[in-house]
Amino acid sequence: MADPSFDIVSKVDHQEIDNAVNQAGKEVSTRYDFRDVGASVAWSGEDVLLKANSEERVKAILDVFQEKCIKRGISLKALDHEEPVPSGKEFRLTVKVQQGIADDKAKAIAKKIRTEGPKGVQAQIQGDQLRVSGKKRDDLQRVIALLKDDDLGVPLQFVNYR
Repeated sequence: MADPSFDIVSKVDHQEIDNAVNQAGKEVSTRYDFRDVGASVAWSGEDVLLKANSEERVKAILDVFQEKCIKRGISLKALDHEEPVPSGKEFRLTVKVQQGIADDKAKAIAKKIRTEGPKGVQAQIQGDQLRVSGKKRDDLQRVIALLKDDDLGVPLQFVNYR
């Protein structure tokens, strides 16, 4: 029988993000303080584009969008954005939705498991996820607890526990 293992992934449900975009768009279109400022929330390819006629309004729209994401169970760590940029008469803010674990983060997680985790537990990087395996299930549970306690800057899910 193979050693017990699990996968560490960082995935965001696209349907939940879509629902958050739609809810934020609906609230922005009906709120009084967003009237006549050209406020909008919409998809732009794989990113979410927020627009308004002032920097403060774009930041307020970002707050509304983040609030809707939290209510839908989406971690704010999965959303990456810069400062609003002026574009003609309006300000734009692009919010990127991060999928998968970047190579540098994956290496940091693997190193953390190696240094602070129980002996006999290995972590292998497989594309945009990690496979953690060990001799005992208790050791794997300790690794999960170790990673949940630490803030690594990406939302982690633990799947395929066998």
